[in-house]
Amino acid sequence: MTHHAPRVVRRAVAAVAVLALGTGCGTASDPSPPAGVDELTVPTPSPDPADYVDEVDNPWLPLSPGARWAYEVTGGPGGGVVVTVADAPVAIAGVSATAVETVATFTAPGPGEVDVEGWTTTPTTDYYAQDIRGNVWWLGREGEWEAGQDGAEAGIAMLATPRVGDGYRQALVPGSEGLTAAVAALNGTADTVLGELEDMVVIDVSTPDGLVQRGFYARGAGLVHRETLTGASDETLDLSATTIEADS
Repeated sequence: MTHHAPRVVRRAVAAVAVLALGTGCGTASDPSPPAGVDELTVPTPSPDPADYVDEVDNPWLPLSPGARWAYEVTGGPGGGVVVTVADAPVAIAGVSATAVETVATFTAPGPGEVDVEGWTTTPTTDYYAQDIRGNVWWLGREGEWEAGQDGAEAGIAMLATPRVGDGYRQALVPGSEGLTAAVAALNGTADTVLGELEDMVVIDVSTPDGLVQRGFYARGAGLVHRETLTGASDETLDLSATTIEADS
């Protein structure tokens, strides 16, 4: 089925910046893998290590060891965010997962924060793995939850073949309704540090309290821009430097 999505262009207005970012897939012998969320069990209660590959090379969320992204935060407290892919894998639920560390530094206090400048958040490490179809799964966050432990289940971080309208959970953690995502468009555009990019995957992520953030993902480069649609003050997240380049 062909989906004709409205053209989505990066909004000029500000939005809040939040980096949040087993499988029920079919057999590897299927000559025509399904698109989107077809035939996937999301979230999945028990990841099967045999369903995963060793590296995350999804074109919309490439996580090569040593890769690094720096983002500028504008609006709100301002500042920056640095995301780095660890060199060594980590075993999560028997799966060889890729560890990704996120550190945010703000230049001014935000709402409810102490009256200081230049404060840095505690590093956050998330775990991801790619299945044999190319879907990237979120398997846990260090010190908070891991798939297969205490009822926590892995969800989707990025589909192998996104389709407009596809919706899915990013994780399921007991005691929390968690994050849900939906593919808003496949033709997003943005003027970025990598140049004017087109044909980007645009994904809306929603929290239980009504926050909706829209992320723009470039082929070969991953997240390049994020803005808030509803539920927060105006802040934006924009790529300022990276060790990888978007595909032309």
